[in-house]
Amino acid sequence: MHNFLRKPGPLIMGILNVTPDSFSDGGMYASTRDAVARGLNMVAEGADIIDIGGESTRPGSVRVDATEQKRRILDVIAALAKELPEEVIISVDTTLSEVAAAALDAGAGFVNDVTGGTDDADMIALLAEYSVPYCIMHMQGRPGDMQDNPHYTNVGQEVSDFLLQQAHKAVQAGIEQDNIILDPGIGFGKRTDHNLALLKQLNILTQQGYQVLLGTSRKRFMGEICHEDDPAARMPATCATTALGVQAGVKIFRVHDVWQNRQAADVSYAISNAD
Repeated sequence: MHNFLRKPGPLIMGILNVTPDSFSDGGMYASTRDAVARGLNMVAEGADIIDIGGESTRPGSVRVDATEQKRRILDVIAALAKELPEEVIISVDTTLSEVAAAALDAGAGFVNDVTGGTDDADMIALLAEYSVPYCIMHMQGRPGDMQDNPHYTNVGQEVSDFLLQQAHKAVQAGIEQDNIILDPGIGFGKRTDHNLALLKQLNILTQQGYQVLLGTSRKRFMGEICHEDDPAARMPATCATTALGVQAGVKIFRVHDVWQNRQAADVSYAISNAD
């Protein structure tokens, strides 16, 4: 198990999108200087991981090739890696092994793959070679069409089955089980009722022998519940799911609003461990 995963309590993963079209913060950190400053600010607010992505995976997004992803992220990763405290790790948010390898060589130490190894057949073998943490996420469809008409017979079972199947493939390929993290993929090919069912059943996923990551930050289903169209105004709703996730045993929370979710996670964890 990687050292950062041994930290007691929940971990906060701060989102750093260096994309022009992400749903909530696209274009805000386009320069290396601005991106590094944002990353350091998130660390000051309590982030344990900085997740850097060069391709938006919002509903309806268009694919970005490996060359462009690398152009967007590598300078940021290299510059930020020089500035971060030793205990903070950089994650790269990509589905392509070519991008993942370049990012790891530049200073990243974690790969966050929203397709769970199904987009690039070489990804799992690469991660076995590098021996770094790997997050396997569930998504029905692909970002361009995933919200067109998502359908499940039993969303909890189907998501769990996929994640465990991909995790088994990863272990068989040589990735240490302790380095595998599962993400149910809230909002990725799922309607509001699917997302709520998965959140209600988080404790089932956390009992499968793997660490779990939860990414609900500012997502549309919470806007539907709260009648809030502005993604940035969904921070309190995000904190509610973070507190819930801690109670269910989730380890990592991927968020835009770091200090607010840091507080929610820490208080929820303290309650869980009270005498």
